[in-house]
Amino acid sequence: MGNVEGKVVIITGASSGIGEATAKLLARHGAKLVLAARREERLKALAAAIKEQGGMAAYKATDVSSHEEVEELAQFAIDTFGQIDVLVNNAGIMPLSYLHEKKVAEWDAMIDINVKGVLYGIGAVLPHMRERRQGHIVNVSSVTGHIVRKSWAVYSGTKFAVRAITEALRQEEAENNIRTTIICPGGVVTELVHTVSNKEIRQNIEESLQAGLPAEAIASSILYAISQPENTAVNEIIVRPTSQEL
Repeated sequence: MGNVEGKVVIITGASSGIGEATAKLLARHGAKLVLAARREERLKALAAAIKEQGGMAAYKATDVSSHEEVEELAQFAIDTFGQIDVLVNNAGIMPLSYLHEKKVAEWDAMIDINVKGVLYGIGAVLPHMRERRQGHIVNVSSVTGHIVRKSWAVYSGTKFAVRAITEALRQEEAENNIRTTIICPGGVVTELVHTVSNKEIRQNIEESLQAGLPAEAIASSILYAISQPENTAVNEIIVRPTSQEL
């Protein structure tokens, strides 16, 4: 796909799953990648693999729940490649539980990473994009940002928030030629399920993911959105297994 080669793309949560798959796919299309996640060894291995295939990638260990670290990530991208064309806010966790379990630490972690992390990413890149009057911010939400089911209350709340934040961002920055995209995956086979501490919920999800999509399916949707002409904004994409009802 065109309009990707040479673009500088920051990807958070790049150490596995959708982030890793997106990095590999965009690298094959000529993007210059800045990989971010907390697990530095995985980032190092991914960057090395991309370079071995002729791609361009740098990495920086980053905790997106830290405003300072996300600001440093954006500056690292500018220092390394001279600009930021695309931010893919992909980092997220999903420790599902019933509200009566009162897992406050897990609630706080989801809000810090899934919501604040997205805001910190937007805040870090927006001044640069506004100055250049171009850019693209891709925020990964979820099908559960459209629907709510029991045990998904807090996680769904964070993903509804991502959709609301992104839509407001679209309206605010359209005049500055900054594009926004919301990606809403359904069932995808990733390590995200490993963050579910409730054994009953985790087992149910693992059973449903027998028909789950590979992470590459979501990576393809991100590539599609990024590759459109600058005057075309793909504002939201829902991608789920054909057999998934909700």
